[in-house]
Amino acid sequence: MWLVTGTFLFNSILLGAGLSADAFTVSLANGLHDPAMSRRRMCAVAGVYGAFQALMPMLGRGFVRLAAARFAWLQRWIPCAGAALLLAIGANTVREAFGHPGDAPPQSLTPATLFAQGLATSVDALSVGFTLAVHALPRALTACAIIAAVTFCDCLAALAVGKRFGLLFARHASLSGGVVLAGIGAEMLWRAL
Repeated sequence: MWLVTGTFLFNSILLGAGLSADAFTVSLANGLHDPAMSRRRMCAVAGVYGAFQALMPMLGRGFVRLAAARFAWLQRWIPCAGAALLLAIGANTVREAFGHPGDAPPQSLTPATLFAQGLATSVDALSVGFTLAVHALPRALTACAIIAAVTFCDCLAALAVGKRFGLLFARHASLSGGVVLAGIGAEMLWRAL
């Protein structure tokens, strides 16, 4: 059996795009705040966001697998729970896109600040682990690697755009990310039912 099918690859890329919306927005702010940021620093910042986006789904998957091992009756509901969470996160992200245009850029991008940003922008990725719980470990790791790569590329682009144009696109990134997450959640729920 193929580790990566077309649908699996497509869904993983869309998950990465949807989950990276918050990190994209923060990267825009970071680029605006530091227009002289070096390429090496930009890669390091984008790498932190990508690493968090890969780590959090695996933590969520581990939690669900542990709970499912203890409560076998939950296994039937894992896809539904993951779909519901993605729908809720997507809807919340869309709602927030119509709220405030974005936070002010950080005062200083220290390692502690970058860590906090990486954690804060990846908390929603924890719920993706619920959806990955139905996959074997190699397939789940592949999905996380794809999500990390998409996040890295999105954040690198956002840093570059932020350095030039600021936060003009922040609302659109959050809106499209929320729509993608909600769409994947709806598709998963459709398959689960």
